[in-house]
Amino acid sequence: MSSTLIHLAKNDFKSKYAGSVGGIIWAFAQPVVTILIYWFVFGVAFQSGAVEGGSSGGRMPYVLWLVAGVVPWLFVSEAVGGITSSLTDYSYLVKKVVFNVKQLPYVRTLSALFVHLFFVGLIFAVSAAYGYYPRVLHLQVLYYIAAATALALGAGRIFAVLTAFFKDVQIIVGVIIQIGFWLTPIFWEISALPERLRFWFSLNPVYYIIGGYRNTFVYGIPFFRDFWGMLYFWGVVLLLLTLGEYMFNRLKPHFADVL
Repeated sequence: MSSTLIHLAKNDFKSKYAGSVGGIIWAFAQPVVTILIYWFVFGVAFQSGAVEGGSSGGRMPYVLWLVAGVVPWLFVSEAVGGITSSLTDYSYLVKKVVFNVKQLPYVRTLSALFVHLFFVGLIFAVSAAYGYYPRVLHLQVLYYIAAATALALGAGRIFAVLTAFFKDVQIIVGVIIQIGFWLTPIFWEISALPERLRFWFSLNPVYYIIGGYRNTFVYGIPFFRDFWGMLYFWGVVLLLLTLGEYMFNRLKPHFADVL
């Protein structure tokens, strides 16, 4: 990972909140408030109870189950949205012949990853607050972070290329993310669906990520147990990454003309 890439990612992270009194504090405060609102609505108002925790053999607090689902979604949605607009936001760099435009999606991914790592730490903190301390199994969250990053890059690069030519794509992606938030099992269990629908909802690759975070922090299930889910997920990610790479290479010479 080049120092230039890290430098650009840091600047991108800081620039989002430049000029505000709170500065980068808002990068962490906004998601925390969002999580608290979801916890109040679903955990308090709707009185969602504890969930079965496979690793502990008992019932675990709903807030831990909720945070383990919301945190990876916030990362994937933030990264995909950021990557989608990366070419248009940095159009002045795209037009520079000496700049490697392929770095821009990675800049936005790293920028989102800075915040995500903080919230992964928050999951550990919430777990510890309820008496569930770090275990060796929790190290597999690194695998799911890598998986979420690869998925965001794969989908985001395709959207970024399309957005360079069709600005409406950025709006469409925002709508897709909003719809996907409620159609992905974040606040509900996929087992609540009729049998005939579960398969189709499980095809959503984000479902694999959220399920993985919950398997890690709530159910205590090793990642290799879901072999077929893992095989399907990485097949989708490989397809997205390959398509994104092809589109970048094929259309890169035209970026400066349309941006």
